[in-house]
Amino acid sequence: QVQLVESGGGLVQAGDSLRLSCAASGRTFSTNDMGWFRQAPGKERVFVARVAWSGDRKYYAESVKGRFTISRDNAKNTVTLQMNSLKPEDTAVYYCAAGRGKMYTDPVAYDYWGQGTQVTVSA
Repeated sequence: QVQLVESGGGLVQAGDSLRLSCAASGRTFSTNDMGWFRQAPGKERVFVARVAWSGDRKYYAESVKGRFTISRDNAKNTVTLQMNSLKPEDTAVYYCAAGRGKMYTDPVAYDYWGQGTQVTVSA
């Protein structure tokens, strides 16, 4: 199976950038699609971005399109989320996830989850 650990969260001001990283371990990493989700206090966990196992197909939530970029390096077993032009509404705990499901915006499509990393964006 796959184990995931996120890092890179922090406190920034609106307009700043952050790069989140997800370190993966396990023999099946390269065959999984990878996604990022986020969850704000009192709200549901929502889809942010996903990249296919090959790295050539990427999908983004409309709320982050043009600002966030997902990428993966299978040789290093890492997935990153580059977040630019951050807004206060981006404040949430960010989770990386791995899975082979086709419903990429639905958490049920993912089999493995990291512990999450906090991102806070002040106005």
